[in-house]
Amino acid sequence: MTSERRDSLAEIARSALSLRMLVAALMGFASGLPLLLTGSVLQAWMKDEGVDLGTIGLFALVGLPYTLKFLWAPLMDRFTPNALGRRRGWLLLFQLALVASLVWLSLARPAVDPWWLAVAAMLVTFFSASQDIVVDAYRRESLSDEEQGLGASLYVNGYRVGMLLASGGGLILADHLSFAQVYQLMAAFMLLGVATTLFAPEPATAEGVPRTLREAVVEPFIEYFQRRDALLILAFILLYKIGDTMASHMTTPFYLDIGFSKTEIGAVVKLFGFWATVTGGLIGGLLIMRLGIFRSLWLFGILQGVSTAGFAVLAQVGASVPGLAAVITIENLSGGMGTAAYVAYMASLTNRKFTATQYALLSSLMGVPRVIAAAPTGYLADAMGWSWFFVACALIAVPGLLLIRWLHGRGSDARPQRVG
Repeated sequence: MTSERRDSLAEIARSALSLRMLVAALMGFASGLPLLLTGSVLQAWMKDEGVDLGTIGLFALVGLPYTLKFLWAPLMDRFTPNALGRRRGWLLLFQLALVASLVWLSLARPAVDPWWLAVAAMLVTFFSASQDIVVDAYRRESLSDEEQGLGASLYVNGYRVGMLLASGGGLILADHLSFAQVYQLMAAFMLLGVATTLFAPEPATAEGVPRTLREAVVEPFIEYFQRRDALLILAFILLYKIGDTMASHMTTPFYLDIGFSKTEIGAVVKLFGFWATVTGGLIGGLLIMRLGIFRSLWLFGILQGVSTAGFAVLAQVGASVPGLAAVITIENLSGGMGTAAYVAYMASLTNRKFTATQYALLSSLMGVPRVIAAAPTGYLADAMGWSWFFVACALIAVPGLLLIRWLHGRGSDARPQRVG
């Protein structure tokens, strides 16, 4: 091994073990924890209390703040709320408000007063989405460009651990405690995020931070769209994971249709698959530091397409548990790697002057395929059959791969100029 290679590996190891990476993982945990407390866990509580299915379905609307967060993100770029700084100050306010709103939610009585429940749940999602805005901005500003990939992978893995604790842990605890106690316990776990905010360093403030609200709202758009190939970069963000998203939306009906039991799905897909995804995220983060974001996006995108095609093979094999384990391993490893590169790439596109606003816009755009492209997948699977459906999902990934290859060949990544 050459001394240059040893120095490179040593630098990666130092970054991986740094306080900055620990903060990224803990902030990811704090962001992931509230998500399903207004989703599957809340649905289980309402069902347990005898709330009708129509009302339970309407509660999906409490998730709107996650898709509209770009509307108030400029406030986080413009104002510094207290002595902790622009990022940590907002984080502390939102996290304390989130703890309080979870406690308020725990005091609701779903069958007696669903309006109280709805208002409390909406407050949880609002403060959770607001926390996400600032956490994304903090990660972008506290890590160097070379560290964004590893930081994104640790953030995403922390996010998944938070979701697992809230959903799996919350539902298991609900068999032994009341749902009110479960929500109060989850509010207590959020104090880990508060402690992280208090002890984490405030990132350096970029030069030229918006001095007026108008600058905070208008200039992020002007700055981005003045860059070379800005629209093509947005097209890439829409296309990169579209095939993976379409395939994932139909996997549970697929498993049941070809003969897997619910127990097999839960054990292999949910539990085993979770750890494969976490491992993939870690591997992806380390490889991004070694290969760079563009090469990683290309490589991981190819692996995502191959793993999606693996479901077509499983459709021919049938209900084979070893076959399912193999496909899930490849799918979740590549998905974890691809997500790490994807999140790191979006972070690298943001100007440090407008981090909160630009990242909120890009992440909102990232969610569009999850809603629109996933909507017709049931009809497509019905018309094409499972094998051809998954082959089509694998091929749909090709335009995004060709686009990033072409952009890289042009030397165009639409990144902002360094500030300061």
